[in-house]
Amino acid sequence: MQVFDSYHGSQVATALDVAAISSNTTTNGNIIDTAGFEALLFAFVSGTITDGAYTVQLWHGDDSGLSDAAQVDADEVLGSVDFAAADDDTSKRIGYIGKKRYVQVRVVSTGVTTGGTLGAIGILSTAHHAPVANQ
Repeated sequence: MQVFDSYHGSQVATALDVAAISSNTTTNGNIIDTAGFEALLFAFVSGTITDGAYTVQLWHGDDSGLSDAAQVDADEVLGSVDFAAADDDTSKRIGYIGKKRYVQVRVVSTGVTTGGTLGAIGILSTAHHAPVANQ
């Protein structure tokens, strides 16, 4: 009998604190440590977006502070995520299939006058050892 249980083999981490972005800038998310997992999916959610464009980038490296950070190559990313004024209260996802230990979301915002609200979680799955401890 096959059991469909993603709870015991996955862990979540805040990838991008939910916040309003109100200028043209690059907003760095939290660094996600992938140690002990084979897969990483980022799930984004927007609140109200009044103007501007928000493009999600993934950066990765092997240093815990990402002093060696490089933007993830397109062949190591599944999908793409962009938000615009028409994307109020929307959820989107992007997958990371690279082999670096540390991964970070960065949101590049352009054309922003009043802004928009975004947040994201990282879902680490395919654990090397299960069950994964509760957070």
